[in-house]
Amino acid sequence: MEKNEYFLRLMDILNYKILSLPLYKIIIAITVFFLFLFFRKLFTLFILKFLRVLVRKTKTDLDDKFLKAIKEPLKFLFVIAGLYFFFYFLEVDSLVIIHVLKGLLIVDIFWALYNIITQFEENVYKILGKFGKASRELASFLIKITKILIISIGIIALLQDWGINVTGFIASLGLGGLAFALAAKDTAANIFGGIAILTDNIFKIGEWVKIGSAEGIVEDIGIRTTKIRAFDKRLIIVPNASIANSNVENFSRRDKRRIMMRIGLVYDTPIDTIKKIVNDIRQMLLNHPDIAKDESLLIYFDEFEDSSLSIFCYFFTNTAVWSEYLRIREDINLKIKEIVEKNGSAFAFPSNSIYFETPLRLENEKI
Repeated sequence: MEKNEYFLRLMDILNYKILSLPLYKIIIAITVFFLFLFFRKLFTLFILKFLRVLVRKTKTDLDDKFLKAIKEPLKFLFVIAGLYFFFYFLEVDSLVIIHVLKGLLIVDIFWALYNIITQFEENVYKILGKFGKASRELASFLIKITKILIISIGIIALLQDWGINVTGFIASLGLGGLAFALAAKDTAANIFGGIAILTDNIFKIGEWVKIGSAEGIVEDIGIRTTKIRAFDKRLIIVPNASIANSNVENFSRRDKRRIMMRIGLVYDTPIDTIKKIVNDIRQMLLNHPDIAKDESLLIYFDEFEDSSLSIFCYFFTNTAVWSEYLRIREDINLKIKEIVEKNGSAFAFPSNSIYFETPLRLENEKI
C-alpha cells in the first residue's frame, strides 16, 4: 500500500504541469538534449580524432584543411539536433521554433563554406600564381569577394526562410538604389580602378612606383585606395580611379639602372690625351662585370663647355638594386679618376678669367 502511494505521488509529481507542460516531458526533453551534447563529446574524442590521424597519413594537406574547416560546423550539428529533439519531446509545434532551427542549420552550412574558403586561401594563391597576370593581391581580392558573397547568400537564405520576399524588397529599392548609385559613382570608379590595377598587374605590394607627384613603396592595394609609403615615411593614399587614369612609373620592374654623367677636363689637355682618356674609360666599362654590354654604352668627347672639355658618359648597370647600384657607381667613379690622373690630365672646375685693359690716356701720362 505504501509502495502504491509512493508511485501515485511520483506520478503526480511527474504529471505536474509547468507552463501547461507535464514535468516528465520537460525532464525527457532536457535529458535528450544533454544526451546529444554527450554524443558531441564522444564524436570529438573518437571520430574526429580518428579522422585527424587518418588524414595525416596522406601525402596531401587538402584533406587536413577540409577536416579543419568542417570540424566546428559538424560539432554544432549535434547542438541543432539536440534542440530539435528537445522541442519534439516537449511537443512544441511552433513556427518560430521551426524557423529558428532551420536558421541555425543554414548558419551552420554557410559557416562550413566560409571556413573552407579561409582554409584554402593559400591554395588559391598558388593556383592563380601560375598565370602571368595573376598576383597575390588579385587572389586576395577574389577571396574577399567570395567571402562577402557567401555571407550575402546566407543572409538571403535566412530572410527567405522567414518569409521575407528579398526579391521584392530589392526591387522596391529601385529609385533609392539609383540615387545611391549616382551618389556613389566615385566609389564605384575607385572599385573598378582597383580591379584594373590587379588584373593588369600594374604594380604589386613592395614595389617602388611613381604616380603623379606620389612616389614611394606600395604598402597596400585596397578596393578603393592604394597606400604608398614615401621615402620620407609619409603615407600617401591615392584613389584607385586616379591611378587608372594616370601614368604609372614602376621602377621595381626595370632590370637595369642608368648612369649618365659628364667628365670635364682642363682646357690645356692635349688632343692625344683626350683620345686616350676616352678610349680607356670605354674599355674599362666594357670589361667591367657589372656594366651592361650593349649599344647603350656611349663614351664620347662631345662639347666645349665654358670651363672644361666635356666627355659624355652614358651606360647601364646590370642590376636595379639601389645599394648595388651605388656600389657600382662608386667603383666607376674611382676608376675614372684613376684614368684621368694616370694620363696626366685633371678635372676642370668652374672658373672665370678677368682681363684688365690699361687706358691709353694713362699710358701717355707715363711717357
